[in-house]
Amino acid sequence: MSAPGQAEPVTPVPRWVAPFFLVVGIGLVLWTIWIAYDLPRRHVARHWDVAWAGFDVMMAALLLVTAYGAARRAVWLPSAAAASATMLVCDAWFDIVTSGRGADLAMSLASGIFIELPLAIICVWVARNAERAQDYFAAAGGRLTRRRARPR
Repeated sequence: MSAPGQAEPVTPVPRWVAPFFLVVGIGLVLWTIWIAYDLPRRHVARHWDVAWAGFDVMMAALLLVTAYGAARRAVWLPSAAAASATMLVCDAWFDIVTSGRGADLAMSLASGIFIELPLAIICVWVARNAERAQDYFAAAGGRLTRRRARPR
């Protein structure tokens, strides 16, 4: 029970969750430091095309799920929008850091700056505002309402 005047957590989580993710996060930092020094600067990968196409298919699926959730005013819309934002930021990052020089890098920078990152910002906005919009919708009796123009 929380103190008077304080809201109870919306989604309580078990006590082990915070320490678990702390340990995993610290482990990932250590792993990242190790691979940053150990991995070669250049590596040829098999199925490079499958990896990129698969990533784009998953990103498209998430964007479509986000659209469906928005159309249905689903309670899981914030999660879908946040996942879409994450995929868009990852796509921009990997496009830029794996691109070659010249036109390839310019195209990656342009698509990251003008397409993927703005879409990610919109997805974050949807994730942060979906609950408020759902509350407004419910308060309106389940229908969208418009302000009526005042007669002159």
